[in-house]
Amino acid sequence: MRVAIAMSGGVDSAVSAYLLKNQGYSVFALFMKNWEEEDCPAQKDFEDVTQVCDKLQIPYYVVNFTKNYWEDVFSHFLEQLALGVTPNPDTLCNNKIKFHHLLQKAKDLGADYLATGHYCQTDEGKLFRGKDLEKDQSYFLHGVHKSALLSTLFPVGGYQKAQVRKIAKDAKIPVFDKKDSVGICFIGKRKFTPFLQRHLQQNPGPIITVEGLVVGQHIGLPFYTIGQRKGLKIGGPGQAYFVVDKDINTNTLVVAQGPNHERLYSSFLIAKNPNWIETPPASQSCTAKIRYRQQDTPCSFEILQGKVHVTFAKPQRAVTPGQSVVFYQGARCLGGAIIERRLPKEPR
Repeated sequence: MRVAIAMSGGVDSAVSAYLLKNQGYSVFALFMKNWEEEDCPAQKDFEDVTQVCDKLQIPYYVVNFTKNYWEDVFSHFLEQLALGVTPNPDTLCNNKIKFHHLLQKAKDLGADYLATGHYCQTDEGKLFRGKDLEKDQSYFLHGVHKSALLSTLFPVGGYQKAQVRKIAKDAKIPVFDKKDSVGICFIGKRKFTPFLQRHLQQNPGPIITVEGLVVGQHIGLPFYTIGQRKGLKIGGPGQAYFVVDKDINTNTLVVAQGPNHERLYSSFLIAKNPNWIETPPASQSCTAKIRYRQQDTPCSFEILQGKVHVTFAKPQRAVTPGQSVVFYQGARCLGGAIIERRLPKEPR
């Protein structure tokens, strides 16, 4: 069997390649170039990829998806921000680039499978959490079609991160101690507001409290998200202010004092564009989470006119339109959808 490993320059994809080769697969690496600006980390990552491939004695190829990334991921990201929501470019990149364009390129080059360094597991097209629950990345893969999962391998999904680093160190893989990557997918870690200001115009407007008092001015709604505290530049007595809402029609940012203000919490949401890895019944009880770094919360959902109506067992903090709600039954990821609306409780 021939496997293409999506090589990022990090330890997870490097160990994935090492494990696959030891299992007898014919392995080659694909390094994606998806961003053209000089200050992205791609050049250093590519140098690391070449060192790893030389060490493992596997061939590597560079594939350029810059145009696809701009059209399918980043432009959509900017459009959604302008509409007042907060999209997740990492999830979209997985759906549109890694498990679509890259998978197709791997097959064009003769691969039977595409492998990545994600911490998750599959079995006959079903998606499961990674063994290391602190690193589990199934949340970001909820939108990948089952057909793509059937052609994908996740070699480190059954390992703890510490085990992966030990394997890399013992095998003398050059990146065994390289720090994990952070930031926007393929763009890297940046100061978010200055970066966005290069791509979106400022549109100042009032910041008002939930009581209707004007307490400041924002630079444009796309630069803020639900639950945000830093960067509001609001002084005065009392607890810190947090973003609780954005009104795109009046260009108003709504804030409330205190990290646990009731306006930060929602027990009900409506989500659109669901992707089901496992087809659910008309209604279902399960668990779900609305962000990556979060414990699951029991919930129930109904599918009504193509949208998913979710009721949580307890209120969730900072439910954010544009982000994903992802559903689980135990270790199995059922799929997910994009949050469209949030309400304090289910309407009657």
